Amino acid sequence: MAHKKETYKDELYGDAVREKILEFAEDGFDSIPEDEYDEWFTRFKFWGVFHQRSGQESYFMMRLTNANGRLKPDQLRAIGEVARDYCTGPADNPEFGNGFVDLTTRQSVQLHWVKLEDVPAIWGELEGVGVTTRSAGGDTMRNISGCPVAGRDEHELVDTRPLLERFREDLRGDDELANMPRKFNISVTGCREGCAQDSINDIGVEPAFKEVDGEDVLGFNVRVGGGLGGKKPRKARSLDVFVTPEQAYDVVRGFVELYHDHGDRDVRAKNRSRFFVDDWGTEKIRTLLQEEYVDFELQTAGTDIREEYTYNAGKPPAEGKADHVGVHEQKDGRYYVGLSVAVGRLTADDAIELADLADEYGSGEVRLTRRQNPLVMDVPESRLDDLLAEPLLSKHTPEPNPFQRGAIACTGTEFCSLALTETKARTARMLRWLRDNVELPEDVENLHLHYSGCTADCGQANTADIGLLGMRARKDGEMVEAMDIGVGGGIGEEPSFVEWIRQRVPADEVPGAIQNLVEAFAAHREEGQTFREWVAQTGTEPLVELCEPVETTYEDPYMTDAKQSWYPFAEEDESTNPVETTADD
Repeated sequence: MAHKKETYKDELYGDAVREKILEFAEDGFDSIPEDEYDEWFTRFKFWGVFHQRSGQESYFMMRLTNANGRLKPDQLRAIGEVARDYCTGPADNPEFGNGFVDLTTRQSVQLHWVKLEDVPAIWGELEGVGVTTRSAGGDTMRNISGCPVAGRDEHELVDTRPLLERFREDLRGDDELANMPRKFNISVTGCREGCAQDSINDIGVEPAFKEVDGEDVLGFNVRVGGGLGGKKPRKARSLDVFVTPEQAYDVVRGFVELYHDHGDRDVRAKNRSRFFVDDWGTEKIRTLLQEEYVDFELQTAGTDIREEYTYNAGKPPAEGKADHVGVHEQKDGRYYVGLSVAVGRLTADDAIELADLADEYGSGEVRLTRRQNPLVMDVPESRLDDLLAEPLLSKHTPEPNPFQRGAIACTGTEFCSLALTETKARTARMLRWLRDNVELPEDVENLHLHYSGCTADCGQANTADIGLLGMRARKDGEMVEAMDIGVGGGIGEEPSFVEWIRQRVPADEVPGAIQNLVEAFAAHREEGQTFREWVAQTGTEPLVELCEPVETTYEDPYMTDAKQSWYPFAEEDESTNPVETTADD
């Protein structure tokens, strides 16, 4: 029997949902029947409109989409202005104030505290500069990720921008494919670093060579069935298919259609494509793809270049970039400057200022990475020093300490109904403590610390040097926020997921556990050894002992169950949401 959400989607989904959102916006939040919240909020997600968690009734998160993180001139400025004018809530966040922009791990943007009544005006401002929320959430193809410096990377193998744009316009834009069994992630890599992280996507194409008719042809190998979440992560598996850049669209579309037609729509816990690939196997999928979905002969996989992958690969800095932070030369002689935005959150004013700086010093284009950071593109060498001297680049520096540089955090209980713990404000506070109290070897440029508030793993804890997963635990007889601690994850040639070595550590003891672990790494590593390499060499039992939780000078202000209040940072006497919106605001 199909899941109830399939019934909702069969009745209304995709592009048609937009008109209903506009109707509800005109009549006000209260016009949505309370007993129909589940079905309408399920549908709203396709248009990037997500109801925030219990207690925050009438407020929504809005997610935006693009192709491989590219924001043209004026787009980031418009996003910042929308955050400033429409996205302030009834209480301040103690770290970030009120009115901010969240950069995501899919090179996208999220806005919070959106009132349903303001959605038409927000759409008007964003769509006026070419930004859309369509297909940003729900059971559909999500934001397509790619190399954020496509077309600019001096070591690029394939400029994937035309392919990414075609995926965005023709594949994600096809309303016939809007209703997928579950959310579906596509990635396209054209660079040597592997920064689209194809191995954790539902389908990914990555650079490869193959001899065809006596000549080496550059194209892509295809992998399917990757993904994180639910403590059941999967590496994408080779489909044993090589495609030229001209064939890539048809093969990716073919797999999307195949999964659309045959994916499980009955059990939502088992209907991500990674489980579909588990059940069917790549040989059966390849056979059906050839027989029914692609009208040219599929070639077997070519020679990949995965041994060159360095993005979040746990390799020494001398082997290549692990991220895009810093100043890097483009192939046209200009430069891009990658800023480090702690936990991916920019205030509205900072986002507007960043857009202004991109206009003043570069081409105006800003690009987003899968590590929640923005890049200022196309800066002439003569303007670099002036850009680097701007005050905003002291706050979001291209030369961060290793802990900040490697940090990622999901939304957490501040807004998410699934999360078990607060994440972003806690991580910001924890990063400062680690910076001031833990010394790393000089040759360690970053330590990837990823924090997810629940097992859905939106913060990609499974692919971190040190992964943190939100949990609950008892301490001194009281229920407190806690974390599981895992080590040794990363992508690269051979993706590996963290091994969970400590469970349900009270949040105020986690920095001490990290300190003990990192200091052991610094003391016992071989010269030049990375954290991931050291973890692999050290073994599980010693790591468990070394990662000893302990209270320190770090004080965690968010120990109580943040989901029990309507907003974790509200005043104590504000036990319920004080501001419910109406049609006339």
